[in-house]
Amino acid sequence: MNAIPHTRGTTVVAVRRNGKVAMSADGQVTLGETVVKQKAVKLRRLYNGKVLAGFAGSVADALALFERFEKHLDAAKGKLKKAAVDLAKEWRTDRYLRRLEALLLVADKEGLLLISGSGEVIEPDEEVLAIGSGGPYALAVAKALFRFTSKPAEEIAKEAIHIASEICIYTNNEVIMETLE
Repeated sequence: MNAIPHTRGTTVVAVRRNGKVAMSADGQVTLGETVVKQKAVKLRRLYNGKVLAGFAGSVADALALFERFEKHLDAAKGKLKKAAVDLAKEWRTDRYLRRLEALLLVADKEGLLLISGSGEVIEPDEEVLAIGSGGPYALAVAKALFRFTSKPAEEIAKEAIHIASEICIYTNNEVIMETLE
């Protein structure tokens, strides 16, 4: 059987602090047991640069979701929660979309949201959120730094990726960062 190896890897973390949003991602793409790219860009600016979006999962699936999310964002006139809920509803009910294997982490100056293919739109209790194979590690780091230091959002997001890369074999320390002020 000639099975195509599963594409793995990605860690994306977002932090909102003191009116600033920072989203960072690692750059590694893994195909099966092989690292095939070190500096992939997994973050996008949407809605005239007012919204940040990051993905975990299949690249082709994520690009399809970015496109759909951007359409919902335009229709909702930039309202992040409305666009996220509309995408989640579409994702859940559309046969094509239900087969997509990706998660989206989206943020603007007012909020952070995780959008999943099973129809969830999750708003975190704290101003930190992470997804991907290294997401649990990055989330733990970000929460600790958020709670026990006064570091700015971008330092927290960057350090979360660096530490996750020391633990998760599907995460590297090539940090890509986007910020909103």
